[in-house]
Amino acid sequence: MTAQQSPVTASFAPGLFASRSVLVSGGSSGIGLEIARGFCDLGAHVVATGSSERKLAHDRAEAANAGIVFEHSDLRDRTATERLILGLDRLDVLINTAGIARPDTEFETAVFEDVMDINLNAAMRTAMAARKHLVATGGCIINFASMLSYLADASVPAYCASKTGLLGLTRALAHAFGPEGVRVNAIAPGYHKTDMTRPLWSQPHNHDAIARHSALKRWGTTSDLVGAAVFLASPAAQFITGVCLPVDGGYSVGAATG
Repeated sequence: MTAQQSPVTASFAPGLFASRSVLVSGGSSGIGLEIARGFCDLGAHVVATGSSERKLAHDRAEAANAGIVFEHSDLRDRTATERLILGLDRLDVLINTAGIARPDTEFETAVFEDVMDINLNAAMRTAMAARKHLVATGGCIINFASMLSYLADASVPAYCASKTGLLGLTRALAHAFGPEGVRVNAIAPGYHKTDMTRPLWSQPHNHDAIARHSALKRWGTTSDLVGAAVFLASPAAQFITGVCLPVDGGYSVGAATG
């Protein structure tokens, strides 16, 4: 359990994931780190991966992360990814939160391919590497898609394509893994305050315009995503697979405004 339980995880049964093992790819910052903390709060053994040794060292020193095991992982490296996952004693929940966006540069071939590799191909790599473990535990996969899985942003073609592709991958794997008792779902965040979205929420005009378009008239926080992930990984969702749950405060169903 982390140093201080959040109000979100306090709304679930204590120890809901006791004796369960959770792997969060891209769990060294932002959404992934908050998700890792949430599952740790509920008793899970949590391994969170990241590609930056600097971030990982910082995370290990933070009291708020007590109980989380942080591992270095470059998700573009198939061999290293398989070694990490297959080296786990067991795995009940795989959560793919790793993702990058490179606004205005994704039209360059090398950048486009890098974004696609990390956001989409890596999710397939981790899923295939984890399959044996998840079959053994009757586990599940949660992929982190995006509001841009079904909307468009002209500045990030690779991000849009990769997150749209992630929905197709989620549905296909749900049917491929379903006969073996493994569920596969996705969560589509909207505008949440993270380092990735800082250029938007740090500017008052952009911040306020996005908040106004949301049905709840505010930006999301990383903690707003924890409950959705816990639910989809819990026994309460035992007959839910192949779906994408939007967590965007109603932004994507709002009418366009000038």
